[in-house]
Amino acid sequence: MPASASTGKGGARKPAPFYHSFGFRILIATILALVLGLIAKAMGPLADGGANGLTVTLETVGSIFVQLLKVIVPPLVFTAIVASIATIGEMRNAARLVWQSLLWFAITALIAVSIGIVLGLLLQPGIHAGAGDVAHSRPSTSGGWFDFLKGLVPANIFALEIKSRLTDGSVSSVPGFNTLQLVILSITIGIAALKTGEAAQPFLAFNKSLLAIVRRVLRWLIALTPIGTVGLLGNAVAQYGWDTLGQLGGFALTVYLGLALVLLVVYPVLLAAHGLNPVSFFRHAWPAMQVGFVTRSSIGTLPVTEEVTERLGVPRSYAAFIVPLGATTKMDGCAAIYPAVAALFIAQFYQIPLGLADYGLIAFVSVLGSAATAGLTGAIVMLTLTLSTLGLPLEGVGLLLAIDPIIDMGRTAINVTGQALVPTIVSKREGILDEAAYSGSGEVVTEV
Repeated sequence: MPASASTGKGGARKPAPFYHSFGFRILIATILALVLGLIAKAMGPLADGGANGLTVTLETVGSIFVQLLKVIVPPLVFTAIVASIATIGEMRNAARLVWQSLLWFAITALIAVSIGIVLGLLLQPGIHAGAGDVAHSRPSTSGGWFDFLKGLVPANIFALEIKSRLTDGSVSSVPGFNTLQLVILSITIGIAALKTGEAAQPFLAFNKSLLAIVRRVLRWLIALTPIGTVGLLGNAVAQYGWDTLGQLGGFALTVYLGLALVLLVVYPVLLAAHGLNPVSFFRHAWPAMQVGFVTRSSIGTLPVTEEVTERLGVPRSYAAFIVPLGATTKMDGCAAIYPAVAALFIAQFYQIPLGLADYGLIAFVSVLGSAATAGLTGAIVMLTLTLSTLGLPLEGVGLLLAIDPIIDMGRTAINVTGQALVPTIVSKREGILDEAAYSGSGEVVTEV
């Protein structure tokens, strides 16, 4: 039975009490995470310099939750895209849906980066920044326009890759997957199956069954979100605390102000302009926003983002195609607001004047650059692309690394919100949005 409803007399369903709802469990988990995180931080490290037991426990719980979310991403993306390719042709104006989505990706990114530039010019966070003791180190990974072309070509049939990770002075190899390449593979196989015709029907039937199984597992994982919240948010508080903001408080304030303007002003205005109630949107989108905030990963949040997008009334065949694409190329937080504010901060810190053409370049890179870095990871890569395009010193990235985890929480929450917003707006414009579902309660169903 859904967690959000109960059955009364005559089989009628009535809303469950608020304290039984998914949102209430998230609220309690958030409060518990803050308390445990502050306790763990107050306990401090062990005598040998290692993390205390509570911090290790929080980190372990959070890491396991993120791993569980990420392990469901490859089968979800593949089966959902193949299934959507098989059915999207039946939707009217399928090509128009794709182009409308890409257009709104660009429009919202342009608005976000413009806000970032204006705030950077008005607040000038790089002037008198309190970062004197922060190391000025060049980033080990940087973005480039050719990375986009290379990232489109799968290295193998499963889009698997090995990433190197530096931990405690030693380098370890960690297996992973390239989401952009996985999307390309899924689209290619879906189109091939569609063109093959009758001979591909058994494969499409198997894919449809596998998708149903994957979605069931996804519901189980979503039900674990409160536990994951305790681990992830608690560990973040224990590791970084709020005192870290003291070094670069002006920069952090500027970024979060930009994020707040996009989330609380731009998105509601766009929704209202299309005749959609912003409150209904945020009520549905809240689970994805919350998971994105604590996981700091658009890819890790992808299963939840797709789930809430469908609950917003977006057709499943469209959502299954556009949300994975948006998770790799639609990043209003990481690829628009943040690089704009950060670029101005670094220019101001090093006293390098920027002109109107430079601001135009920042906007250009932010609108198109997320595609160029889609096969890579992290807002730092997007920032290096912006800095290298402007000719600003890459050493400036080292100034911002101290508070990047704290800022990354807000960036990712905005990313996943935008990834659900665009399909909703496009569906409304094309007349395919289920407005009854959009106006529904928005409670995530977590039946097992």
